[in-house]
Amino acid sequence: MKKQLEDELIAFLSSLIPNINGPELRLRIDMILAGYEVTKGKQELEVYKGDLNENMLKRFLAAKIAQGCSKRTITYYRNSIKMTFAIIGKPYSSVTADDIRLYLAKRIYTDKVSKSTANNERRNLSAFYGWLQKEEILLKNPMTKVDPIKATKKKKKAFEQMDLEKIRDKCRTKRETAIIEVLISTWARVSEITLIRIDDIHDNRLTVHGKGDKDREVYLNPRAALAVTNYLAERGDKNPYLFPKAKYAGDVAQLHKIARDERCEWYKDPELVDEKEHTDKGTIESIVRSIGKKAGVPNTHPHRFRRTGATMALRAGMPLIQVSKLLGHENVGTTQIYLDISDEELEQAHKRYVN
Repeated sequence: MKKQLEDELIAFLSSLIPNINGPELRLRIDMILAGYEVTKGKQELEVYKGDLNENMLKRFLAAKIAQGCSKRTITYYRNSIKMTFAIIGKPYSSVTADDIRLYLAKRIYTDKVSKSTANNERRNLSAFYGWLQKEEILLKNPMTKVDPIKATKKKKKAFEQMDLEKIRDKCRTKRETAIIEVLISTWARVSEITLIRIDDIHDNRLTVHGKGDKDREVYLNPRAALAVTNYLAERGDKNPYLFPKAKYAGDVAQLHKIARDERCEWYKDPELVDEKEHTDKGTIESIVRSIGKKAGVPNTHPHRFRRTGATMALRAGMPLIQVSKLLGHENVGTTQIYLDISDEELEQAHKRYVN
């Protein structure tokens, strides 16, 4: 009956308010009705046992590992689904579509997460319940009644050429220069950058380990190749990674023993370089954001270099399918999301190709 009431309220309000956002209205109504009993409901509440959800989640993750999902994807599934069940507070078998709608509404309007984030959590939960249904552990899938959340699509901008020059100008060390030039030239994801090994580089070509454990070839332009060569010439350690981890990265006291001006050049001292580990994603992101801030270029982050590379290559005439392959996309449609093509460029292209 609650669903029927929601439908009637939405139909009524839609007739009064033109252009109303239906999915968003439903989320808000879910929140309002959450504390009310619309049906007579005589069912007793089932006692929540966290271990039930935990055990079933482990089985789901094992299936995903066997399917070939990466460690990063498995961790994302685990953290997201575990948090969802902890907040809903029910065994997986008792969760209803209303429970999930209310959870998503609270995430958006109370926790203030973006609609994209909430929709990703919905998608993870959908994968979990889809697996339960496929394995015939559950006959009914509550996610079939939970609609996707429509997020407002914002056009994301690529760097301008002047932005790149400003960023280059603010690099303090040859290591920072190498990081920036590799990002500009390869369009690699930051997680891929951290995993580059020195022996992966051959004749300005290197292999990166992408999503789903899929390797692909990317390339260093002359500027990036020179930056990497100059940076490696300053290192005397035996760490196999292009960007190694600092041995005392977690030891603030130890790092503070180094003079302030020398801290950013710790990689020159083999004693400060970890013997085996590579730097992490957060470290690269922090370095890039810091350089962008000093350069006065807003919204500087590693992923933006991917969009910039793809956009500039397309403007220069590179076929879309080749751009897509260099980015490591399986679907050209995904590549199109990255492109920052202005209305003026579309107008000029129309004049050139459409007669």
